[in-house]
Amino acid sequence: MKHKNIIVSTVMILFFLILSLFAWIKPQDSFSRSERRKLSQLPKMSFENLINAKYMNDFEDYTLDQFPLRDEFRALKAQVSFNVLRRMDNNDIYISQGHAVKMEYPLNENSVKRAGQRFSYVYDKYLKDSGSKVYVSVIPDKNYFTAGKDRLSLDYDKLVSDFKAETEFGQYIDIFDCLQIDDYYRTDTHWRQERILPLAERLAKAMGTELNINFTEKTLDRDFYGVYYGQSALPLAGEKIKYLTNQVLDKAKVFDFQNNREIPVYDMEKAEGKDPYEIFLSGPLSLVTMENTLSSNDRELIIFRDSFGSSLAPLLLSGYGKITLVDIRYIHPDMIGKYIDFSNKDVLFLYSTSVLNNSETIK
Repeated sequence: MKHKNIIVSTVMILFFLILSLFAWIKPQDSFSRSERRKLSQLPKMSFENLINAKYMNDFEDYTLDQFPLRDEFRALKAQVSFNVLRRMDNNDIYISQGHAVKMEYPLNENSVKRAGQRFSYVYDKYLKDSGSKVYVSVIPDKNYFTAGKDRLSLDYDKLVSDFKAETEFGQYIDIFDCLQIDDYYRTDTHWRQERILPLAERLAKAMGTELNINFTEKTLDRDFYGVYYGQSALPLAGEKIKYLTNQVLDKAKVFDFQNNREIPVYDMEKAEGKDPYEIFLSGPLSLVTMENTLSSNDRELIIFRDSFGSSLAPLLLSGYGKITLVDIRYIHPDMIGKYIDFSNKDVLFLYSTSVLNNSETIK
């Protein structure tokens, strides 16, 4: 028995020595495709960083991010957490009704208040005397559909109530009942464009316009693995991204002010990139306009939005001559007056509960 223990100990020591050696000689990875984030790099050593412990903290992050076979070990940890330890989540992600769902808890009342205050700032600066009609709406995250099933979740009624109290300048449009969990991707946070036509019609009706809902559905050949696939480290199945098009969208003119270029409604180059959801209006951009060249009216809609708006806006375009999308996570509100005329427009503030509960991203 003693001889066997020595052999096991020696093998383990050799394994970790080889692993440590490999960690030092392997090239640094700059990006984790599975987690869709940049990885920490070897920090620069300086006297100041050593004194204030910043170097050691950064070095710890570096070793964790650059550890050999990192994805394989993350997958092993996830399997042990779920199947051996019987934990209900891994990295705050759990599986419910066939969906990977990220736990959003607790309700951050100060964050919701701050979001409302930032939107109020926009209203007071640009909209108060503009003659525009202002609307607000909230998109539920997937936790909403799993609440009450032994999961920690937000108090959604209070979140909406608090948000409405901070945005009394706008007419609230309730869209919660337009959605169910299967309207979202199983491995991602976002909704499926082909499933939200009733929601688009709800918004359009509330804003006094009508949509052409005759679309042709198309499907990307490539399988989609959403952001929760990498974060959960579980062997989740891929799924398909479908997108809707028609003559209005085929002939639409789309301009990206952030990069001063024309872009397509559906960006096939982005569809082949690290996040295929960026097929919709080329992903996270600060300021985008969509012009309906076939429109019989000159109505304009301005949407203050997060990433959910990228797939929704094309469905609304048939009801307007022009739609402008503004993401004030990437552009300060003080800057947008240089690009947008707010006179006599429809204006919609449309944000997901996840952004409202983490509103430090809003400028």
